[in-house]
Amino acid sequence: MGKAAYITQDGLNKLKAELDQLMNVERPSISKQIGEAIEKGDISENAEYDAAKDAQGMLEAKIAILRDKIANARIIDESKIDTDKVQILNKVTIKNKKNNATMVYTIVSEHEADLKSGKISIETPIAKGLIGKKVGDVVDIKVPSGVVAFEIVDISL
Repeated sequence: MGKAAYITQDGLNKLKAELDQLMNVERPSISKQIGEAIEKGDISENAEYDAAKDAQGMLEAKIAILRDKIANARIIDESKIDTDKVQILNKVTIKNKKNNATMVYTIVSEHEADLKSGKISIETPIAKGLIGKKVGDVVDIKVPSGVVAFEIVDISL
């Protein structure tokens, strides 16, 4: 059993939809491919059979991982999120003190992270460094290029 993962209702719905797709669409499709390969005769030297069995193994592993994520999901009550201090689900505007670049990130669970849409995992060094801080705080965060000072400019929902 994995550790509890905090997630929004929307994030949980996406996980459930993905699990449903794997179990009700992809699993039957792979079973059909295995059946067709078996019908072709000797499976000891059948590349189609081997490929389908490999795909089935990978699919079952994905299903097991998703089931574990769903079983350990803890829904975040978005109505209890405030903006006094940085916390999960906050949109945080930070300014790099070295080059004055401004970035906006929403801190989310690792299952919902998507850097292209500005959502970073609470497990990232930047998010860990920001959690619990207030507007105006300057935080030194260790990133791959070294330690960078960020100022928290704004916290919103």
